[in-house]
Amino acid sequence: MDLEKQPAPQAPPPEGCLTVAIRIPVRIVVLVLVVPVRLVWDALVVVGRFLRDYLVRPLWRALVVWPCVALWRYLVVPVAKAVGWLGKVLLVVPLVWLYRYVLTPVGHGIAWTVRGVGAGLVWVYARVLTPVGHGVLWVLKGLGAGLVWILTLIANGLAAVVRGIAWVLRGIGAGLTWVYARMFTPVGHGIVWLLKGVGAVLAWIFTPVGRAIVWCARGLAWLASAVVTGIGAGLYWIARILLVLPVVALWRWILAPVGRALAVVGREVWDALGHAWRIAGRISLVVGRFLATLFRWIFVEPVRWVYREILTPVGHVIRDTVLRPVAEAARSVGRITRAALASARESVRQARADVRRMLFGDAGGTREREAVARREPQAADTRTLGSSTTALTKD
Repeated sequence: MDLEKQPAPQAPPPEGCLTVAIRIPVRIVVLVLVVPVRLVWDALVVVGRFLRDYLVRPLWRALVVWPCVALWRYLVVPVAKAVGWLGKVLLVVPLVWLYRYVLTPVGHGIAWTVRGVGAGLVWVYARVLTPVGHGVLWVLKGLGAGLVWILTLIANGLAAVVRGIAWVLRGIGAGLTWVYARMFTPVGHGIVWLLKGVGAVLAWIFTPVGRAIVWCARGLAWLASAVVTGIGAGLYWIARILLVLPVVALWRWILAPVGRALAVVGREVWDALGHAWRIAGRISLVVGRFLATLFRWIFVEPVRWVYREILTPVGHVIRDTVLRPVAEAARSVGRITRAALASARESVRQARADVRRMLFGDAGGTREREAVARREPQAADTRTLGSSTTALTKD
């Protein structure tokens, strides 16, 4: 629970008289200008959606989607399957056969050969090379011991020679040290004392001259800095009076007020455009509904009334008085035609039977009558598991 006092919300800054003066006229003018644009925009949106749903999308499906699907289904997939089958037949099966019946036996043979060669090499190493190596190692050990004894003698001789050379060098170094300490050091001290005296004389002579030169240089530098400072101050005030102050005055008394006024006008115009666009949307919606209602009452409702009150009863009357009798007549004609065709077939059958009797006698007719009679079930027969009462399957 917050027990502290919340700060009061700040009130919006008051609007100026310019804002209040230009707001209503600007909004009226912008509304008048924006309403036709919004109506045209909404009409274009409706037309665009209609074209998208009923023209562009079906055309896209008919010209792009369905051909691509058909191409994929009836060309790419069968070709891919055929290529896969060819690859299997031409590559996979031969490679499998080659691996199974060629490379595998060859690999087994190579492995057997390598194992045999390895076993032979192991035997040679264990039975031949190892004894030979041991003998060679014994010989090398003997040679190494002899070489070590010889090298030891040589090293002792060289050490004696080096010690003699070192004794000679120590004697030479002691002589050079005595010469440096007894001869070169006093001479060097004298030269240093002489150079110090010469330096003191030169310093006593040239020090006042250097100080005078430094004092003159400082005076010239001060004079140059004073001149440059004066010129800079003059140029600064000239530039301030001729450039800065007019620019500041122009910005403060002309550009800033004009900019604020233009900002207010621009903000109001932008707000007016937003309000006008929303109001134009409402107006466009009302106009659209009005036009839709007008279209419905002018076209749709009359068509519906004509269909419901005129065409439907007329259609029912035509159906009941014309179409149904015509259909009945057509069905009657069909039945009569089928009966006539059946009678004609029966007449043709009887004619063939008469011709057959005239040519071959009554035997064929008797068999035909018996066959026809057998197609009808006999009343005395009863139905059993091994018999049938159907005329077509009865034995």
